[in-house]
Amino acid sequence: MPELPEVETVVRGLRPFLQGQRLDRLLLRRADLRFPFPEGLSQRVTGKTMSAIERRAKYGLIRFDSPDALSLLFHLGMSGRMVCEETTDTPFEKHDHVVFETQRGQVRFNDPRRFGFLDLIDGPDAENRFLAALGPEPLSDAVSPDYLLTVFRDKTSPIKASLLNQKLIAGLGNIYVCEALFESGIKPTRKTGSLKRAEVTRLCAAIKGVLARAIDAGGSSLRDYKQVSGELGYFQHAWAVYGRENEVCRACNAPIQRIVQSNRSTFFCAACQR
Repeated sequence: MPELPEVETVVRGLRPFLQGQRLDRLLLRRADLRFPFPEGLSQRVTGKTMSAIERRAKYGLIRFDSPDALSLLFHLGMSGRMVCEETTDTPFEKHDHVVFETQRGQVRFNDPRRFGFLDLIDGPDAENRFLAALGPEPLSDAVSPDYLLTVFRDKTSPIKASLLNQKLIAGLGNIYVCEALFESGIKPTRKTGSLKRAEVTRLCAAIKGVLARAIDAGGSSLRDYKQVSGELGYFQHAWAVYGRENEVCRACNAPIQRIVQSNRSTFFCAACQR
């Protein structure tokens, strides 16, 4: 599933293609994806100008310049991707389920497994069912060592589970949590409340650093993910631990280990992470 860096890369790729453009047509080529499309979706957004393309956690947001402050939220699911076409003549692929058409061409939401979805936000983000309970953005100043110390205090859950809790920090996923824990030297099974200030400070810096580097690299291409240009991300080549079970740790030559936490694979180096 695309995580924060992948969604941020997609959003940045969509901006020059959609931002400031009038949506001439929204073509829905089926009745639903993961969920049914909002009632009257095409009619409500067609003809409106897309004033901004933003990201919140793992969601993309298309803001419309309209008195009712409409926004279209999209989630890429397991296999979704946005494909930009500079012409409307290119034949549709089988899984091009949603098509945004402007004078610049088309953006096609292609989703073979159909775990992605769209939702129409009619009002404040804080009232939307997907956004209401989200914590602060990890790359924002709101996520600081002091903030982490406060929300981690007295928690007995493993630190990896706490980092994946979207109510505490919005947008962190399995890949980048594994990488940040390695970079900060913290074992993923440590009790959250046991972390000292120095460890939390290292962890906060590692989270921001790993995410920033992944965004610069266009995200990580794993299975279906591609940028809107069709290019692959390449941060997977820089993974220190994720997906490297039994391979040699680049820092100490010990083997990378894999365990399962909450039905997700966790990768770490037992020698480097304490």
